[in-house]
Amino acid sequence: MHQDKFTPGQIIDGFRLEEEVHRGGMARLWRVTKPGEKRPMLMKIPFLGEGDDPSAIIGFEVEHMILPRLSGPHVPQCIAAGDFAVLPYLVMERIPGKSLEVRVRDAPLAPEQVAWMGGKIAGALGDVHRRHVIHFDIKPANIMFREDGPAVLLDYGLARHDELPDLLAEESDMPIGTAAYIAPEQVLGIRTDPRSDIFALGCVLYEMTTGRLPFGNPQSRTGMRRRLFQDPAPPRAVVPHCPLWLQEVILRCLEVDPDDRFQTAGQLAHALQNPDQVVLTDRAQRVRGPGFVDNVKSWWRGNDRKSGPVARVADRLDRAPIVMAALDLSADDHEAIHDAVRRQVRSLLKGDPAARFVCATVLKTSLVRIDERLDPSGQNIYLKRLVALKEWARPLDLGAESLSLHVLEGVDPAEVLLDYVRHNQVDHLVLGARGHSAMRRYLGSVSSQVAAQAPCTVTVVRARGTAESRDAEASADAEA
Repeated sequence: MHQDKFTPGQIIDGFRLEEEVHRGGMARLWRVTKPGEKRPMLMKIPFLGEGDDPSAIIGFEVEHMILPRLSGPHVPQCIAAGDFAVLPYLVMERIPGKSLEVRVRDAPLAPEQVAWMGGKIAGALGDVHRRHVIHFDIKPANIMFREDGPAVLLDYGLARHDELPDLLAEESDMPIGTAAYIAPEQVLGIRTDPRSDIFALGCVLYEMTTGRLPFGNPQSRTGMRRRLFQDPAPPRAVVPHCPLWLQEVILRCLEVDPDDRFQTAGQLAHALQNPDQVVLTDRAQRVRGPGFVDNVKSWWRGNDRKSGPVARVADRLDRAPIVMAALDLSADDHEAIHDAVRRQVRSLLKGDPAARFVCATVLKTSLVRIDERLDPSGQNIYLKRLVALKEWARPLDLGAESLSLHVLEGVDPAEVLLDYVRHNQVDHLVLGARGHSAMRRYLGSVSSQVAAQAPCTVTVVRARGTAESRDAEASADAEA
């Protein structure tokens, strides 16, 4: 069936074409309905006519393979897929609202908006990466937000899935991506690194912050190669009121060498959601771009770059986990448990130099009364807990960029920890458990609640010498 023959009212496999809502470079989008189906839906049909770009059908075939494998709030739900032998199409849920491309037209946006939206996008990106997919086309037009907050990443025509053939790489060794947002390694034909998506998101953050594209919109391979050796103007050179921490985050995303970027989308999301924890380097202080000599040096390094070995997305993520330790600082007998937690954390961080470590405690608050902010000796309880966390983490000898400390507050410690883990994409949570008692058995412990509900690996440790434990290491590992 020729793509020009589609008309409103036409029925395709039970779906009725209502109106064409968008015509892109590779496909058309139709609003469709179906008897008994109440969800708003879109049908995506690739261009198949004579003279159309053959890469359109390849990209559509890639999305046809990948999208049905994905689920969750960060991707459009795939409802149906057409047979390639008859008519290829994808029917997916229609996300209400406009893409980020519309909102970027009003840039520069307030730093708080950039941080909020950027954190949501990074969270969505981390979820997609954990599902073994690199998107490779992160840009404002492919980003939307659900009414309840989560970001949605659209269009998987340029994506790569660990468990599927990379049809685009097999077809061509040319740079594959959108010129304004493509990562340096993509320019070199490397399609194996999820940190390419972090570079692209850095371009989006730069655009939201300054109203400009960091590298312009080159249309040639030569133009795209410039980003291998030419840094963009610092955001503060364009928008002087850009906060130091935000410039630090953006320029770290845009590092030429992937090893110098945030190593996972989860780490980037954590930085955007916790700006007070961002460690400032010389990136934050820059107010002008690099000079001629710096560009020449970078040019030589860029020409030396070669493709590395092919790695799975999961392997990349495993090298840069977010590990969290939750400490109970309210107990008098906590030292032995804290020592056991520290030993477990040290064991987990060993061999993972790119890991990020979060140390947290929960300051329990009351539901009905106003809590005192000072202890009986007149010291601020919040600051006292923060200092205690810092002292506990000191023996781990971690650099400032690898460590963050948090005093969380809430009525229910278990729920507070679970909310933090979910919101910040923690990969592994370590927490201590104290001895049993009749009351704890009746009400349930914080550790058991967290282990049962956390969306990550949870290690519960007990101290040496307790009646409930025979060793100092993990007494239970729970995959939730």
